[in-house]
Amino acid sequence: MSNFYNGTAVVIYSRQASILAACCAIIFCVVGVIGNLVTVIALIRCPKLRVHATTAFVLSLCISDLIFCLINLPLTAARYIYQAWIFGDALCKLFPVLFYGNVAVSVLNMVAITLNRYVLISCQQYYNFLYSKISIWIQLVFIWGIAFLLMMPPLLGIWGTLGLNPSTFSCTILRKNDKSPKKMIFLIGFILPCVVIILAYSCIYYSVRKSRKKLKSHREMAEKKTCSRRERDDSRLTKLMALIFLCFLICFLPLMLCNVLDDIDIKYPTLHVLASIAAWASSVINPFIYAASNRQYRSAYSKLFRMVKSSVAFSDSKHNSNNFRPDKNSVTYKPSGSVTHS
Repeated sequence: MSNFYNGTAVVIYSRQASILAACCAIIFCVVGVIGNLVTVIALIRCPKLRVHATTAFVLSLCISDLIFCLINLPLTAARYIYQAWIFGDALCKLFPVLFYGNVAVSVLNMVAITLNRYVLISCQQYYNFLYSKISIWIQLVFIWGIAFLLMMPPLLGIWGTLGLNPSTFSCTILRKNDKSPKKMIFLIGFILPCVVIILAYSCIYYSVRKSRKKLKSHREMAEKKTCSRRERDDSRLTKLMALIFLCFLICFLPLMLCNVLDDIDIKYPTLHVLASIAAWASSVINPFIYAASNRQYRSAYSKLFRMVKSSVAFSDSKHNSNNFRPDKNSVTYKPSGSVTHS
């Protein structure tokens, strides 16, 4: 729905759509913070997963989602409740930096995970060199640096600007001198990485299929049995990461298309709200996918929960024993009537 005020289109989301968006933002905030925080702790405490290079990028992805759930979603919930931005100019500039920056971090982490899977399966001779501890840290710094450097032109006002769009009461990238970097950010931060991921997974599929044919014709059965466990684990992990990317694409693509194709004169405000809700869900669903799809991740979660349960039980038993401990200065009475101090 659109009204006009001083020649500017003011989009008024229906109250039902705003309430739905606010409720989803609050639910996703709570579930996302708990889920991503538990995942970070579980992966850090699991030695078997900690040695995998993939885990470093999964942790980076979880931290990005955690930041989004802690900062962006509460502000978004308030924005839809009041149907206005009430947090001032400074947070209005920070909000799109974190939003678009976190999207780029998520996509680039998935690129790194996909390339890691590709190198492991197709170019094993380079794996130890490319995924040493120093190399992994360099890649992580590059991912976070590039993701937020994309937001520097509008943040500094060089190309577009950051501020409040009164037509949707949202803090976003605005046009400056009739120019906006939105399409460039969409291309570099979303489309190109997605193309790289799709091509890499296509190469992985081709390599796996080719290697299976070689195994059937050359490898002895005994040797096949010794390597099958490791190969199955790698295959499951690759499928898990492909599923994570597919879910991310399904969640974020509608919003990206809305922001690029229906940006200037918004004709379908309710569609924007629904697309936004789908995008927020991407920061929440990953822990559930890890738990449902991969045995090693389930094991990491169960170990963490067992540790928490045992520590809570120990704390309760210690508290109870302190409550029942007799006081040194208490007076006890014996049946004979004599009084003794314990």
